[in-house]
Amino acid sequence: MELSLKPDLKGKVAVVTGGAGVLCSDFARALAVCGAKVAILGRTLSKAEAVAEEICAAGGEAIAVQVDVTNKESVVAAHEEVLDKLGKCDILINGAGGNHPRATTDAEYFDAKDMDADTKTFFDLNEDDVEFVFNLNFIGTLIPTQEFAKDMIGRSGCNILNVSSMNAFTPLTKIPAYSGAKAAISNFTQWLAVHFSKEGIRVNAIAPGFFSTEQNKKLLWNEDGTPTARTNKILNATPMGRFGEPSELLGALMFLVDEKAASFVTGIVIPVDGGFSAYSGV
Repeated sequence: MELSLKPDLKGKVAVVTGGAGVLCSDFARALAVCGAKVAILGRTLSKAEAVAEEICAAGGEAIAVQVDVTNKESVVAAHEEVLDKLGKCDILINGAGGNHPRATTDAEYFDAKDMDADTKTFFDLNEDDVEFVFNLNFIGTLIPTQEFAKDMIGRSGCNILNVSSMNAFTPLTKIPAYSGAKAAISNFTQWLAVHFSKEGIRVNAIAPGFFSTEQNKKLLWNEDGTPTARTNKILNATPMGRFGEPSELLGALMFLVDEKAASFVTGIVIPVDGGFSAYSGV
């Protein structure tokens, strides 16, 4: 892996939740290239192990840890394992999150005729499904922060990076639960930055624009591989006219975790979006 920014993270322990995912696995690899010892936390242990093995094969140091970020006991157990195998956490990447089809409406705009059709409207959303999405994103950031930030108290050079979204700036159609949850992440990032400022713990976030991953594949691509109408709308609203590549998030990541480059940076959310948040549509 080639990095344009390569801070010296030797001796640091980095914990990455959602570390087996498309975006956060790249985060884990980049942190390892910079010398950090990386704990890859994921719900499916085999997927986390595959990323850890890849890092180790490339000369880095990484472990895989199974965790349910919405469950306090699971996160406590994961923390104990990280402490035992790697030591105290210096860098926490809260990357676990996602949406759920059942918390998504079928149409962008409400039409009363849909209430009598086989169409999932706003009124059909189930509170349990909405709660699942909120818990996965917000509670799944709250609990790991509560647990791993304990390691950072009284120590210098520690920081937390959350993963927000374009939804946090302007909610996207069809996905109210995910949009609301990511807005909460951006707000929580600012809250944490202020709360931990006297301890010297910096807290920031990255807000990825549109990246084509397994998670959003059905929204973006038809079964025959052609782009959906939603994809065309996204690309038309993205001045750079394309989806981002996971590697294009690494510059922001490396900057924010670098204590020298970003020593006075806390409480910000950096969009990495090809201009999407700047474009009015006109």
